[in-house]
Amino acid sequence: MIETTALSPSLGVEVTGLDNLDDDSVVAQLLEALKWRGVLLIRGLNLDDEGQLAFSRRLGKLVQPAPGQEIFTVSLDPAKTPTAEYLKGTFCWHIDDTTNDVPAKATTLSARHVAMVGGGTEFANTYAAYENLPEHEKKRYEGLRVVHSFEAAQRLVYPDPTEEQVAGWRRLPEHESSLVWDRRDGRRSLVIGATADRIVGMRPDESRELLDELLTWTTQERFVYSHEWSVGDLVVWDNTGMLHRALPYDPSSERLMRRTTIVGDEAWA
Repeated sequence: MIETTALSPSLGVEVTGLDNLDDDSVVAQLLEALKWRGVLLIRGLNLDDEGQLAFSRRLGKLVQPAPGQEIFTVSLDPAKTPTAEYLKGTFCWHIDDTTNDVPAKATTLSARHVAMVGGGTEFANTYAAYENLPEHEKKRYEGLRVVHSFEAAQRLVYPDPTEEQVAGWRRLPEHESSLVWDRRDGRRSLVIGATADRIVGMRPDESRELLDELLTWTTQERFVYSHEWSVGDLVVWDNTGMLHRALPYDPSSERLMRRTTIVGDEAWA
């Protein structure tokens, strides 16, 4: 019989007593916990690629970053992954897939090697952040639209990019969404983070100030869970409602994660 223990007041549960990942009732319980708590932690699961893929497929269809590829490496070592340079952007708070019409539903991440110093992962609950806004602030954000771009996130890492870098970033299209996402289940979440470039129809300075204020509000301690990895940990999170970021670590570190992504089923509003 599985048990769950809150990781923080606003989000996350640690799952224990889990001995069968193939049980439909267990998977249903995990999905329900993920919906309401945003982050699941299963310590010491020690899944290999086959095990992580099998479990991930129980949660939904998997995103394929490249044809036939359903699991990939998270590392800052370019010898281990071609996306190492891009992954430096993950040190900033973000939601994945903000430039796609339908964002990824969830992500699984397993720790194969961990950094000696740093390298944790933090999560911030945008449902709770919105719910706890003062009413006058909620009214202020009603109807606002935000433009997301890959370029906005990369400029946080490379403030003085080359023309070649900018051209590469701009190959990915911008995407517009509501700043406050009215979800089909009745909840509301904030669509913010590193990719949030500007508010439609607002002066650039005013737009930047608003987005920065919202990010600061959402990432205050009461809405955040910080996970310090141990080898064998598996974490699953709701990509649509949880901001996340990696904490800095030495690029020469052996830190290595394996990741799968679950296909989304709800388009941005």
